Amino acid sequence: MKKFTFTSPEETKSFAASYAKEAPNGQIIALIGNLGAGKTTFSQGFALGLGVEESVISPTFKLVSEYHGKRILNHIDCYRLDSSNDFLNIGGENFLSCENGITIIEWADRIKDIWFNDWVIIYFERDQKDENTRHVKITGND
Repeated sequence: MKKFTFTSPEETKSFAASYAKEAPNGQIIALIGNLGAGKTTFSQGFALGLGVEESVISPTFKLVSEYHGKRILNHIDCYRLDSSNDFLNIGGENFLSCENGITIIEWADRIKDIWFNDWVIIYFERDQKDENTRHVKITGND
């Protein structure tokens, strides 16, 4: 497990952009954290690292967004889903094998029963004392 602390959204985005450049195609990245913990900020930085020029927003109401840069980014939000069955009913399994890109799943804890061992899990937590600071733990594919 790797642990990081970021003191601004810009730091989070910069780290995510660097992380994206090292992530292999086909990687699934599960993002876990409360509202406002930094999941979408991380996704925005990750997209920049993949060369995505479009504005990346939380796909909460859309559920799935696909962005094209140097590689494809599938950005999925499970916030409005009740179970992994809901995920599968929207065709979620189609995004779990992206050979020419990466899939990021926000609120992935809602589909935990279908996680695979090769997923990278990133936990976000807001600092109790500083509203701009985030603590991040990364597990998987160490």
